[in-house]
Amino acid sequence: MRLLVFLHGTVLMHAGGVGVSRGERVAQVRAKHPTVGEYAAYVPVGDAVAKLRRWQDAGAVVDYLSSHRNPDGLACDILVLRTHGFPVGRVLARRPGESYGDIAGREAPDILIEDDCESIGPGQITHPQIPSVARAQIKSIIVPEFGGIDHLPDDPQALLRWLTPPAPTSPETAQSLPEPRPH
Repeated sequence: MRLLVFLHGTVLMHAGGVGVSRGERVAQVRAKHPTVGEYAAYVPVGDAVAKLRRWQDAGAVVDYLSSHRNPDGLACDILVLRTHGFPVGRVLARRPGESYGDIAGREAPDILIEDDCESIGPGQITHPQIPSVARAQIKSIIVPEFGGIDHLPDDPQALLRWLTPPAPTSPETAQSLPEPRPH
């Protein structure tokens, strides 16, 4: 099983987000908090490293999708992943003229895990950008931005049955959503 996991907002966050609520993290991005641009200082969201390791230990291949296009940004992502002990995997980035959907469609993972892009707008969500033929073959799991992946099943096979709740439009909505359950 191949997983493609978006980095920024899904499993990584700015250092200023430590110790504050998910909603405050979203507000920090919107307000351009100084740590948002300090990519080399990014930290895992929750216990993302442990969850990704469990999936890898269960046989899943984990690759990452970066928001960066330039080599320096990618180098920061690789450094952060290594520093925090993330499972080894490729870090993929858009080429000139490419969308996130182009990468996901080309890579064709079994499962794409990303956040709802609450701070920057749902138009940035990868799954809808994937060409329709490929999109039909890729399971999409969308989590609240900066909400982490801790709540997802430890068994990567169970992710294929996971139902993603509607994306929240505000921190208040996100707090009122029931916990999703696999079916």
